[in-house]
Amino acid sequence: MTPRPFTIAVASGKGGTGKTSVATSLARVAASQGRSVVMVDGDVDAPNAAIFLGGRTKDDRIVFTLLPEVDFNSCTLCGECARVCRFKAITVLGPTVLVYPELCHACGGCVAVCPENAITETPQRIGEIRRRNGAGIALVEGILDIGEVKAPRIIEEARKEAGQWRSGADLFIIDAPPGTSCSVVACITGADYLLLVTEPTPFGLHDLRLAVELGKTFGIPTGVVLNRDGAGDTDIAAYCEEERIPLLATIPFSRDIAAAYAEGKDLLASTDVWRKAIEHLYSELTTIEDQTARIDS
Repeated sequence: MTPRPFTIAVASGKGGTGKTSVATSLARVAASQGRSVVMVDGDVDAPNAAIFLGGRTKDDRIVFTLLPEVDFNSCTLCGECARVCRFKAITVLGPTVLVYPELCHACGGCVAVCPENAITETPQRIGEIRRRNGAGIALVEGILDIGEVKAPRIIEEARKEAGQWRSGADLFIIDAPPGTSCSVVACITGADYLLLVTEPTPFGLHDLRLAVELGKTFGIPTGVVLNRDGAGDTDIAAYCEEERIPLLATIPFSRDIAAAYAEGKDLLASTDVWRKAIEHLYSELTTIEDQTARIDS
């Protein structure tokens, strides 16, 4: 049996902390050490990991969800479909049945309980999955269509695609969207480790607290990367010590890093400070991975 790859979910709480820069750099350092790395870009509203990793699209596929469709010739307006739907995605209103696509979770409950078999499910496109190879890393991008809201469904399909594409990989890195929404939950579920990237600002600390609580709720071991250290006066290290969360890496605020990022340069190749910080982070995570493997065995 092929061992399950160690899975790291990279999240941030607050947006703009450098989460994707850290995640893609971490993937590249791991690949340079001989690891077979698969990365999932779970920020499906605005995926951009490919900008950092490069490579060409190998293939793509459309992702659909199922929506209920009512046959009014058979429907008796009994209301069983509305009663079973906990998300209020279907309701009987006067002489008709209304379906709210944005609320529907495609559970099939309404189809199952309809006594007249008047409800069927029809596919509706909500986005696509793309597979890329770049920088020695297999990248799976989830892309949510404009105007759609079912990001978790795209993320679930992207993770499934990644597992099938590179079944022999030994390291999965999932770049989660900012925040603590259902999309983040879809990214961190089942992860072996939650890596939170933050910044030393009041907003950074506020959202870090929320993300830490999310990790605790799911029982996922958590560590922190402090980016742009020195750009603010919020004591992230003190919070981590108080919560007994390891501060795995500190990346100082650097004009060189900011300039390289703004110019679209390779951060690992152009800034020693960034490269050394990511290499140190990878070393720390490798130690955690080894400890996890010993516990599991």
